[in-house]
Amino acid sequence: MDIEHKQLAQLLPLLPVLSELGRTQHVTETAEMLGMPQSTVSRALARASAVVGTELLIRDGRGVRLTAAAKALLPYIDAALNEFRTGLDLVRHESEVVRGRIAVSFQHTFGEATLPLLINAFRRRHPQTAFDLSQGARDGCLAELAAGTADFALTAPVAPAGRGIGSAALYREPLRLVVHHEHPLAGRKGARVADIRQDPFVAMGPGYGMRSLTDALFREAGVRPRIAFESQDTHTARGLVSAGLGVSILPPGGLASGSTLAPRAGNLGWVEMPLESALAFREIGLAWRERRGGHEAEPDQVGLFRELVLAEGPALLAELIRARSEG
Repeated sequence: MDIEHKQLAQLLPLLPVLSELGRTQHVTETAEMLGMPQSTVSRALARASAVVGTELLIRDGRGVRLTAAAKALLPYIDAALNEFRTGLDLVRHESEVVRGRIAVSFQHTFGEATLPLLINAFRRRHPQTAFDLSQGARDGCLAELAAGTADFALTAPVAPAGRGIGSAALYREPLRLVVHHEHPLAGRKGARVADIRQDPFVAMGPGYGMRSLTDALFREAGVRPRIAFESQDTHTARGLVSAGLGVSILPPGGLASGSTLAPRAGNLGWVEMPLESALAFREIGLAWRERRGGHEAEPDQVGLFRELVLAEGPALLAELIRARSEG
């Protein structure tokens, strides 16, 4: 086996020369086609004959002629080279495919960890893919998806499938009641929506996914919220709570359940705690446009990203949730 392997290693670099010689039947023309000196072609021919153990070409006037052994071997040489070219084309095509751009529209709360985690998993395999990112309210994300300016929308609640939109849930995360660290509820391990019926409430603005979820929680409790502020991002909402300007219901902010953010200058700080309601969660999902052939054919890198997110995203994001809950 070792001798055969060594012979193969010696012969492989000579295959293109043998193939071209078989086509041209002329050393000079072969050298010109391959961009090498005639002497190199002649030496390649001599080495190949020595490895094979028989003459492959014989001189015939100014040209060369295939021997019977060469005629038997040449189709296999051409087939091997064609297979290799096919493999190269496939690799190059795959490389070009993932040099495209993927447009993702996402809600603000997914920009800190969720979306970067998914992009990082994809870029580890396809490092040359570029991403165009757009963030905003849930309604705006879905509008961009419907208009075709985004390939994907990462939202909560999950966008309903239908009318040319496909969607899938990726994970659930609990919603927390967020209060100032000196609030009467701050020392409790859990609370109900009814417990904050008299408190000024820091809500997300209309059109945001969290707004629809908190509205549903208040309806379930039979309580009308006393909205004091409407925010466009959860960082601002927590800041308002931290200043003692109200309470809020938000996704986990990296603090363990019931833990307290240490007070800072100006007596700032907040506490998060579990909310006692079957509706106290949000389901995060990916939505995409369904395309059907023709000019709407889906770019390959878009399909590759969706496949990865749907196959591996739930496990990756479950680990993120565990890390937050233990943080």
